[in-house]
Amino acid sequence: QPLISSSKWLQLHGLRRNKLSLSQILSQIGFQHRKDYVTTLGKLVASRYAAGLFPQYKRAQDGSVYNLTAKKELILHYVDCLMGAVELYKQRMEWLTSESRQIFGVIQEQFIVIVLDFGTVAPTEFDLCRDALSMVLVEQVTQIAKFNLIRVAQDLMKWQQKSTPVSEHTVKSAVMWLWKLDRMTAASHTSSAEALLEAMSDEAVSS
Repeated sequence: QPLISSSKWLQLHGLRRNKLSLSQILSQIGFQHRKDYVTTLGKLVASRYAAGLFPQYKRAQDGSVYNLTAKKELILHYVDCLMGAVELYKQRMEWLTSESRQIFGVIQEQFIVIVLDFGTVAPTEFDLCRDALSMVLVEQVTQIAKFNLIRVAQDLMKWQQKSTPVSEHTVKSAVMWLWKLDRMTAASHTSSAEALLEAMSDEAVSS
């Protein structure tokens, strides 16, 4: 995803390579207690030599039993690895639910149009909306390729006629345009749909 901290994302993906799933860990700290078919008896028979010799772990998913042979040091190593993994996922969740991402989610597309429908909000709410939109422009739109803004109104208001390449200048221009908008503007009951259709008419836009 374009906005994830690259180092954290690589670490999260690395958890799979480091073999931290339950099956992978069990295979490294013990061995599976096997059953085999004995022809003379005509049935599956489990080995008995491990009974009482090793601590055993039974997987709830499939009922398989593992004999645990690892020393305490190796177990503690995996405890540390798992705690590190938990911390990385916590940081990932905190990042996903912070700042503009808390309101808009994570913008993953590279070519977008943001449709602004303020309705008849009060002045303070109008400013809060513009604060939030300014935040998403600065924090997320700066990371993509092209964008545009369309405001719902009787006569549609567009920041640019077509989606525009992202740059420091264009983002600043969009923020200034946003803060110059009037709070109240005439709109019909079809204005929102018309604004969405106008946004979708730009062939470069993916979202």
